[in-house]
Amino acid sequence: MTLDSTDLRILHLLQRDGRISNHEMAEKVALSPSACLRRLRLLESEGIITGYRAMLNAEKLGVELEAIVHVSLRQDVEDWHETFIKKVQLWPEVVTAYVITGASNYVLRVQARNVKHFSDFIVNQLNRTAGVTDIRSEIVLQKIKERETLLDLVVRK
Repeated sequence: MTLDSTDLRILHLLQRDGRISNHEMAEKVALSPSACLRRLRLLESEGIITGYRAMLNAEKLGVELEAIVHVSLRQDVEDWHETFIKKVQLWPEVVTAYVITGASNYVLRVQARNVKHFSDFIVNQLNRTAGVTDIRSEIVLQKIKERETLLDLVVRK
């Protein structure tokens, strides 16, 4: 699907306010409400819009710790990769997981209520996973940027 300037304006508005009404969005992109809704449904059906969500404040919910965790696994263990991926899916502390190149096999973004919770996760979950040979953690002290938009990568202004 080729995106035109109207599609990009719709996406921009939704990234800023996912709760914008179709009527208000139609006004801002100079379309009728029905034409705007048709475009929105097409963006959804094409998989460009993958969903809608509420953004929650972790600190106000009592989640005070974030860490970047590098994990290396023994590759001679049968189904090591598939087994690890299945385990990662079960751990609520892991909010993002990547397969990477370099010294580690994986990088995990982990959130925990506090240091005790994080330590418990590392010692009793991650460290006890078959094949894990190395775990290196970095505690996030301060988040200085978190991009919630992708359009800046797609469209040059």
